[in-house]
Amino acid sequence: MNSPKAYLLDLDGTIYHGKHRIDGADLLIQHLKNSNIPYLYVTNNSSRTPEGVAEHLRSLGIEASGEEVCTSAVAAAEYVASESPGAKVAFIGEDGLEQALISAGLHITEESPEYVIQGIDREFTYEKLTKALRWIMGGAKFILTNPDLQLPADDGLTPGAGTLGAAIEAASGVKPVVIGKPSSILMKHAIDRLGLPASEVAVIGDNMRTDIAAGEAAGCRSILVLTGVTTEANLETHMRATGIKPNEIHKNLHDLITTI
Repeated sequence: MNSPKAYLLDLDGTIYHGKHRIDGADLLIQHLKNSNIPYLYVTNNSSRTPEGVAEHLRSLGIEASGEEVCTSAVAAAEYVASESPGAKVAFIGEDGLEQALISAGLHITEESPEYVIQGIDREFTYEKLTKALRWIMGGAKFILTNPDLQLPADDGLTPGAGTLGAAIEAASGVKPVVIGKPSSILMKHAIDRLGLPASEVAVIGDNMRTDIAAGEAAGCRSILVLTGVTTEANLETHMRATGIKPNEIHKNLHDLITTI
């Protein structure tokens, strides 16, 4: 196959673990820049704004700007705005999601919303679960920024947005529209920004069930790095579970760089 003309880069588990840069991440980004190869960071994390993500990357010694970041929050907001411009929405989430909804021209309210948009919320409560249940049972469409059940943190795994979404789905009996990986919606959002056909874009990520599955769903080339969720020990299990085999597998980012 021809070499990809652009790359979509996962963040959590691929570029960093929480506050720690993964070895070789800065060299990978510098190599792409030096080679004039377009790329975007694509993250399921809805808690930060694109500029907030870029600031975090810069704090790790990786050059980045908000324009290079695609988040599930921004993709979710644009999805709703394209379906119902100026819609009334309620959200369960953090600053990144709230700012994305405002920027998309949506009207945030807790009174009879047309949509409930839910992302990661580290202050999630029984009261918020109750509100979500009642909004959805009242006819609001349920949108989930991303289905991640777990997130890597400095001191171990924590529950992700998908865990909260599972509680809301169980309470309401309504399945959400999923925006983030492995859904192709976030990927299409990013691919459109690159302005290239999906077949000329490669997705680099550490998670078979989200990054690689999303690349497959979007028609992109898939490159798995064993730097996060997927490891040599569990690779076969993940491939059997997804029914997907990545186009490339690399033990680390240094190995990956030699192929670009």
